[in-house]
Amino acid sequence: QVHLAESGGGLVRVGGRLTLSCVASGRTSRSYAVAWFRQAPGKQREFVAAITWRGGAPYYRDPVQGRFTISRDDPKNTVYLQIDDLEPADTGDYYCAETSGPATMSTRDYDSWGQGIKVTVSL
Repeated sequence: QVHLAESGGGLVRVGGRLTLSCVASGRTSRSYAVAWFRQAPGKQREFVAAITWRGGAPYYRDPVQGRFTISRDDPKNTVYLQIDDLEPADTGDYYCAETSGPATMSTRDYDSWGQGIKVTVSL
């Protein structure tokens, strides 16, 4: 099973920028998609963005499009999530997840998950 590890979280001021990283190890398939989810305090985990290793265009949950950018570095087996113009509503735990199937917005479709990284946006 693929092991995913997130990093780059922390405390950031409103309006700032943050880049989260998700490093994968133990991957044996060349066909997969990686997504970022986030979970705000007291709320359900929600899809943020996804990217495939086949070169397809990344896609985003509509409300975050324009501020969030997902990208990948193939040689480093790393997927990034850059968040610009941070808002207090961006506070939460961010998770990367991988699926051997197509990228979807459902947590149920992802086989491997990282442990999550906390992001706190302060005024």
